[in-house]
Amino acid sequence: MSARGRKVAVIAGGLGLAALYLWGASGLPPAGVYHGPYGIVLNQVAVTERHSTDIVTSVNFDYRGFDTLGEEFILFASVIGAALLLRKQKDEAEQGEDSKDSGEDKAASRRPPPPSDAVRTLGVGLVGINVVFGLYIITHGQVSPGGGFQGGVILATAPLLVYLAGDPRRFLRIVPHTLVEVAESCGATGFVLLGLLGLLRAAAFLQNVVPLGPPDGKITSGGTIPLISATTGLEVAAGFVLLLSVFLEQTLQKRLKHEREEK
Repeated sequence: MSARGRKVAVIAGGLGLAALYLWGASGLPPAGVYHGPYGIVLNQVAVTERHSTDIVTSVNFDYRGFDTLGEEFILFASVIGAALLLRKQKDEAEQGEDSKDSGEDKAASRRPPPPSDAVRTLGVGLVGINVVFGLYIITHGQVSPGGGFQGGVILATAPLLVYLAGDPRRFLRIVPHTLVEVAESCGATGFVLLGLLGLLRAAAFLQNVVPLGPPDGKITSGGTIPLISATTGLEVAAGFVLLLSVFLEQTLQKRLKHEREEK
């Protein structure tokens, strides 16, 4: 397709998407108006039944837990698919070594300068804050806004900060593929095992089988909800780190090769 054809396709697709968005938005109720009984019922019974003061997390990991399991495995399958497609194959590496591409050489010569001391200091300082905040969001999802999905994304930014504030070698050291893949698999498997535990102990998949704890907003409340949130946070964090690493891997390898050639 020519450049003009691509522009026409993009513009037509954008206009179509905008029309669909406006059509859908026109059918939404006014702000602050809610006519569904589901949310009203849950606001009345969720704290008593699940000892969780965050109703959204109760819905995600308990009342609607089976749907959330499907969403998590959609993310799991998407990350694995992207990793398989983007991972550098041996034949690709050999072909790249045998034939020098002038475009790659120019790109290597135009590589960005190393980060300044201020950027490195700020990036390294934010790593610890991100990790602590991400863990806080995961562990307190049943008592305040948050949970495994949100906290997992926050945790995944810590390796990204290391990459932005450091160099490719440091990023490759802290995100080994095998460890990240095992962590992602353990997170997804943990969700399923907790569901099967409820099936074995209470004859219902994802049924709570541990003490609910106090219903007064403490992190020990919620029964299996914080456990499922933790496994979800592990899977989401590892998945996004793996996705980031496979996107950056070829660029990092080229940069490392260029640095070795300069030395």
